[in-house]
Amino acid sequence: MIRPRDPEESMVATEQEWLREYSLLALRVNRQVTESAGGTVLIYRGPQEWSEQVDGEEPIPAGRLADDADALLDESPFAPDRARYLAAQLTALRAVARRLAGEDLPLREYARECLGVSAEWLPEEAFQQAHDLLDAALPRGAGSLVERLHAWQATHTLPREQLARLPALVDRAVAETRRRTNEIVPLPADEVVRCKLVPGAHFRAAGDYEGGLRSTIHINTDLPFNLADLLYVVAHEGHPGHIAESMLKERLLVGEQGRLDQLVRFMLAPSFVISEGLGLHAESIVFPDDEAQAWLTENALAEQGIAGDGSDFAAIHRAQNILFGAWANAAFLAADGRPEAELAAYLSRWALLSDAEAGAALGSLRAGGMALYVLGYFHGWRLLDSWLDATDRTAGVRRLLTEQLLPADLEPTV
Repeated sequence: MIRPRDPEESMVATEQEWLREYSLLALRVNRQVTESAGGTVLIYRGPQEWSEQVDGEEPIPAGRLADDADALLDESPFAPDRARYLAAQLTALRAVARRLAGEDLPLREYARECLGVSAEWLPEEAFQQAHDLLDAALPRGAGSLVERLHAWQATHTLPREQLARLPALVDRAVAETRRRTNEIVPLPADEVVRCKLVPGAHFRAAGDYEGGLRSTIHINTDLPFNLADLLYVVAHEGHPGHIAESMLKERLLVGEQGRLDQLVRFMLAPSFVISEGLGLHAESIVFPDDEAQAWLTENALAEQGIAGDGSDFAAIHRAQNILFGAWANAAFLAADGRPEAELAAYLSRWALLSDAEAGAALGSLRAGGMALYVLGYFHGWRLLDSWLDATDRTAGVRRLLTEQLLPADLEPTV
């Protein structure tokens, strides 16, 4: 005799099947992006049999994947708050599938569908204000602003022949950023974060949460490493940035609440706008005011023989965050088909990048999905900049690290 299920049991079965179809859709869209443009746009830690199923099947036409997203949007079995969060991720998957199917969405509309933000061309006056901030924060001296910035960077750069020392410095910074993050939200004591030096990457640094209590911070050895940026980079990629967010949300949302979708993280989606905004604020969250500079002077710069020069690291990093808006404008230029020389000149003029940095930036913009993803840096930073100032900062950071939030959740209410 077959026992009929009670309503609560039926709902659980329906939710699990929906999550399976959601996961398969994300894997299928990511496969098409990877095969068409190169590079993954999905962080997947779900059941291996689902990824093996997608790897072994014939590719499904992108138009049908968009239809599958519509069907899942119509059939969501979840309570309103969770359904709203998942709908935003599905809307992003559907937009990417439509684009893969040949639909020509302007970048502004594409960003609204995928990232959940209104991304417009940013006025250069904002970048000029960042230049003024840099002018006051950098050591006085001869030369243009960009020359002074590059001279400051060179003064604080770890010599290439000493790059082997960088993992130990990263380890030291990880310990301190973890200690300070633990004061905001408890972290597992036996977590392990290692540093790996990698050449030829299209990123400056990347934090990779590997599951359980293990993570790796990857550093691109093709680019000079500025020791004044050590905490800026490590806090962004590690704690309270990407690694802390990934680990805490997986432990809390998946381990305690069974939210399997947290294991299926589509990167061209609203959640990553918040993640990158958190990353860009990470250093200032755990090192307010001049605390990062004081720690670096004592724990990294002095032993390298780098003396104080009157510069203001916190102001320099804030200016750099604002100048991610110039990267966003470059993404619009790229979407308009402007030549690479024009993009490089724009990034040099407004983001104050060197030729090598501009070349690396163009490589990032060319990677699959990155012309869209790069919009999330500035818009995520600006969104959190206002929100963190308007809320209890500690409670706000705790929410960012433990809750599934959308950009709309952080918009001011009128």
